[in-house]
Amino acid sequence: MHIKHHGAVNGVTGSCHQLILNEQSSLLIDCGIFQGEDSNHSPHINFDISTVKALIVTHCHIDHVGRIPYLLAAGFKGPIYTSPASAKLLPLVIEDALKVGVTRNESMIRTCLKLLKQQIVVVPFNTWLKLTPLINDVSIKFKRAGHILGSAYIEVDIGRTPNKHRVVFSGDLGAPYTPLLPTPKPPYKADTLVIESTYGDKNHQGRKERVNVLKNIIERAVSDNGVVLIPAFSIGRTQELLYELEQIISATSKHSLWRKLQVIVDSPMAANFTNEYIHFKDLWDNEAKNRVSKGRHPLDFSQLHTIDTHQEHQALINFLASKRQPAIIIAASGMCSGGRIVNYLKRFLEDTTTDVIFVGYQGRGTLGRDIQTYGPRGGYVFINNKKVTINAKIHTISGYSAHADQKGLLRFVTGMKKKPSLIRIVHGDDEAKETLANKYRELLGDKVKIEIGTE
Repeated sequence: MHIKHHGAVNGVTGSCHQLILNEQSSLLIDCGIFQGEDSNHSPHINFDISTVKALIVTHCHIDHVGRIPYLLAAGFKGPIYTSPASAKLLPLVIEDALKVGVTRNESMIRTCLKLLKQQIVVVPFNTWLKLTPLINDVSIKFKRAGHILGSAYIEVDIGRTPNKHRVVFSGDLGAPYTPLLPTPKPPYKADTLVIESTYGDKNHQGRKERVNVLKNIIERAVSDNGVVLIPAFSIGRTQELLYELEQIISATSKHSLWRKLQVIVDSPMAANFTNEYIHFKDLWDNEAKNRVSKGRHPLDFSQLHTIDTHQEHQALINFLASKRQPAIIIAASGMCSGGRIVNYLKRFLEDTTTDVIFVGYQGRGTLGRDIQTYGPRGGYVFINNKKVTINAKIHTISGYSAHADQKGLLRFVTGMKKKPSLIRIVHGDDEAKETLANKYRELLGDKVKIEIGTE
C-alpha cells in the first residue's frame, strides 16, 4: 500500500489523492480543480486510472471535485461515494463548473450530469461500507468534518484483523465554534493519516471577537453610504455569514442602522446551496437548531435579498454606484478568481467609501491574495487587463475561515486514542506545512514519522 498525490501538495487547490492498495486496485480520494497560482496545471487526467475502482468525495468545494468531469471523460465508470448532503450538492457544483469553465453546450452538460448521477453512491455518516466485490478486505467510513454541509473525513480499513491497517484522509477539517456545523471529532485511531495544513501556521480569532470585528467594520463602512463587498464561497462561507449577520440584526434595536441595511447575496448558486442548508437542518449544530425552534430564520430573514439574473446584477451595480443607500454584498468566488464579485471589485475598488472584507483563505496567485497584499499599502491590481487602483479599505477576519487552524489540526491528532505511525501533510503552502510538521514532531516525538507530501 502507498499513496500518490495528484494535487493539493504544493498549494491548497487540486485535491486528489490515490490510495494504491495493490497492483490491480486503487481508490481516488477527491478530484479537484487547480486555482490561482496552480491553475497552470492542466485539468485533464494525466495519470493512469486503470486501477481506480472508486472515487471518494470528501466535500463539494470545487478544488476537491472540479476535475470529476475530466475523470468521467477519461473513462472512469466506477462508483462515486459521498455523504447524503454532498450527493445532493455535487451535481449543482459540477453543472456550474461546466458552464463557467468548460462549455455552455446544454447537451454535453446533460450527458455529463447524467453519468455523474448514475455513479453517485450515498454513504451515511458513521457507517462502515465494505467495498466487496469491488475490492476485497477494504471498508470505508464517512465521519463529519464540520467544514461545509455534508463534508467528511474518510476512514479506510485495509486487510483483516489482526493485520488491519487504517488510513484516514482528513479532507478539509472545519474550525471549532463555527455557526451551523459542529466541531469535527478526532477518529479513534489511524495508522496512516493524510492531513490538510491550510492554516498549519496560524490560529483564528475567537468567535465572539470575530463577530465584534465584523459588526464594527460594517458599522464604520456604511456610515458614508458605501458598499461592503465580501467575497465568499457559495457553499459554507456564505451561509455562515448570513447566520452571523442575522444574529447581529436581531440583537439590535428596531431603530438601529442594521434594521435598514440590505444584505444581498449576488449568486444564484449560493441561493441554491442556502436552500440545501435549510433542507438539511438535521445536520446543523444545537445552537442553530435552537434558533429555528424559537421562530428565527437564520438563513432567510427579511433584509436578505438574492440577485438572480445577470441583468439584475448589472442593475444593482449601477444603483449602488449612485450611493443612495449602503449595502452588504456577498458574492462568489471566494478567492475573487472569477464570478460576479469581480465586477463589483472592478467598479468599486477605486472608491474610498468601499470596504472589502476577506473572510477566507486567499490562494497564491489569486486576485483576492493580490488585493489583500497590495490594498493596505495603496497599491493596484489588474482586473480583466485593466489597472485598478485600490482606494477601498481592505479588512481580513481570519476567524471566519471554514478551515481548522493550527490548534484544530493538532487537536485532531492528539485526540486520537491510538496515534498514527505516519502523518503525511498536504494541502498547504510551504510555510504552513513546515510549521505544522514541526509542531507534530514536538508533540509526538520520534514514534510518529512526519512527512510533507510531494507530487
